[in-house]
Amino acid sequence: MNLGFWKDLPRPFVALAPMADVTDPAFRRVIAACGKPDVTWTEFVSADGLALAPELPRAGETVAPRQKLLGDLQFSEGERPIVAQIFSSNPAHVESAARLCAEMGYDGIDINMGCPDKSIERQGCGAAMIKTPEVALAVIAAAKRGAGEMPVSVKTRLGYGRDILEEWLPTILSARPAAVTLHARTRKEMSAVPARWGRIADAVKIRDEWSAAHGIPAAERTLIIGNGDIRSLEDAREKAREAGADGAMVGRAVLGNPWFFAEADPLRKFSPFFQSEQYAHKHGGAAAELQAIEITPELVARRLETLASHIELFAELLPWKNFATMKKHFKAYVSGWRGAKELRERLMACESGGEAVRTLRNQA
Repeated sequence: MNLGFWKDLPRPFVALAPMADVTDPAFRRVIAACGKPDVTWTEFVSADGLALAPELPRAGETVAPRQKLLGDLQFSEGERPIVAQIFSSNPAHVESAARLCAEMGYDGIDINMGCPDKSIERQGCGAAMIKTPEVALAVIAAAKRGAGEMPVSVKTRLGYGRDILEEWLPTILSARPAAVTLHARTRKEMSAVPARWGRIADAVKIRDEWSAAHGIPAAERTLIIGNGDIRSLEDAREKAREAGADGAMVGRAVLGNPWFFAEADPLRKFSPFFQSEQYAHKHGGAAAELQAIEITPELVARRLETLASHIELFAELLPWKNFATMKKHFKAYVSGWRGAKELRERLMACESGGEAVRTLRNQA
């Protein structure tokens, strides 16, 4: 098994999760500039689409469908180490996509086996693969063939309709991926229940026992990454350490907070979680004083300028995407100070990125 860049990461490391229409090339580039995570994931990209999408624009289009998919895979050097996430239940398409990602210079490739979206599941992909372990193993093997020296990992859940971690994880481990990220809920649970980080600790134990039984030395064991309900960088590290996991993956908490991974930047503590009674109660003492930062005009101005830069990058890197996709970021960025609601309402009424940027810079 090739661990590649994984063996050089700190323990526990903190990773940026793949989130559809969120962690696109524009937002990833903003995050890399504001405070880079230990490892970055792309949004998931369809391996079937990469294999079958037309190479030329269709009627009424200016950009070919395959070119759009390749656009989702663009990345900057500042994002390394970076992992391309793909989905498919077709081993041939997965092998081809893995080979393409290796040629593009990615540091790793990840197979999505946890997405609960029904349109993805109808293709036999995402969380549906938990129900077809033989397909999951064939897909991992195909990814390894295509990846060459590039390490292959998997992101999945505790189970589909019920928690089957004790059956499912050893199945995945038998394919010897470099890492397994576990969202600590089942597909049925979605995000309706708290993430069960005790099950991440169980996963570490299963990994260790399975590896020992198969004669795999500690240095070559599959890494276990926990995912779910992380609210701060401290929280990520604490949860990983308590579970004995190699790392933690952060998703929703980075929305509106590209400074999440920047320990020394006061804007990191501008997030709703840092301003909450929950954080103060949990951490107490000096840590509680840290969360009570003063929201100064300078901090607000930096926040608004970062959002403006984010919008400009979105237009530059992904010109074929609807501007409305950016609007999901507005509430997350523009909140927490007097006048934020009114500014947010003006932004939501904007019909183009240029109009939104002008609104922000006039405000600042």
